[in-house]
Order: sequence, then C-alpha cells, then structure tokens
Amino acid sequence: MDGRLTILNSIGVIMMGKVLMLHGINHNMFGKRNPKIYGSITLDEINESMFQLAKELRLELEVFQTNSEGEMIDRIHQGYFDKVNAVIINAGAWTHYSYGLRDALDILEVPFIEIHMSNIHARDEFRHHSVFAEIAQGQICGFGFDSYLLALRAAKTLMDKKNRKGELSTSI
Repeated sequence: MDGRLTILNSIGVIMMGKVLMLHGINHNMFGKRNPKIYGSITLDEINESMFQLAKELRLELEVFQTNSEGEMIDRIHQGYFDKVNAVIINAGAWTHYSYGLRDALDILEVPFIEIHMSNIHARDEFRHHSVFAEIAQGQICGFGFDSYLLALRAAKTLMDKKNRKGELSTSI
C-alpha cells in the first residue's frame, strides 16, 4: 500500500486500523439500569451500532466488557501487545477512583478516548472527577449512546492524523 497501516478483514476489505472498545462495570445492565440516565439501549445494541460505523470507517473493532477490574487491566495489557491503534473506554464508576486502570491505560502508546453516556460533570459530585482525564487524548460525555459513535469517529480522525505523519506501524 502507501505505508499506511492496513488490515485485511475476513471478506477481503482493507481495514485502516484496529480500535479496542472497553466497556466497564455494570454496562452489561444497560437497558435495565436507570433508563432516565442511560436510556433503554442495551450493550448489544450499542456494540452493533459501533460495528456498523466501524465498517463504514473501514476500522476493525473489538469490544470487551467486564465487571472485574483485574480482567479490564489484563485486556488493556493485551491491547498493548496486540498493537491496537486506538482505545475507547467507558469505565463507568472505575473512572472516578481506579488508579490501577489509569496506570494500565498510561502504558498504551496509542490514543485513548474516555467516554460516558451521561454528562458526568452534571451528576453527583463524586462523578465530576476522572482519574483518566489528564492522560486521555480526550473525553466525550453527555451525548447518550451517541457518545460511543462520536468517540469512534474521533479515534478514526486521530489514527488518520498519525497515519499522515507516518507514525502508525505497518503491521499488527
């Protein structure tokens, strides 16, 4: 190709990078948990919409959800070794206190975007602080389910900028 990162998917379409979407604690309960804040959309519906957008953007997308902080840290470490090109994380409540997750995210050599469906700055005082914010490429919150799609578009933009500078690896 032209020095850009390329991945051939299973049907022969050239993909322009790999994004890892990390869903945190209690996200398996979307659709049931506090619909006034999170709406009625389920995690499966969020993932399906993300996969559709990833296909349009020619990105490979991998999603992971866990309620175990240690499993999330292990998956971040694996993302490093898998040489993903960007990470999107909605860590849920871990956002506000998990220095272990923060340290794992800080190991990454690729951009990561912190997201939340609700506006964490307009909620309970303890939710206003993110231990990830100062090391994240950016934070998207308050747009409901669209926060995920905005983050995926932002990840693509960041990857394209890095690609133009020749900074993306040519192999995974």
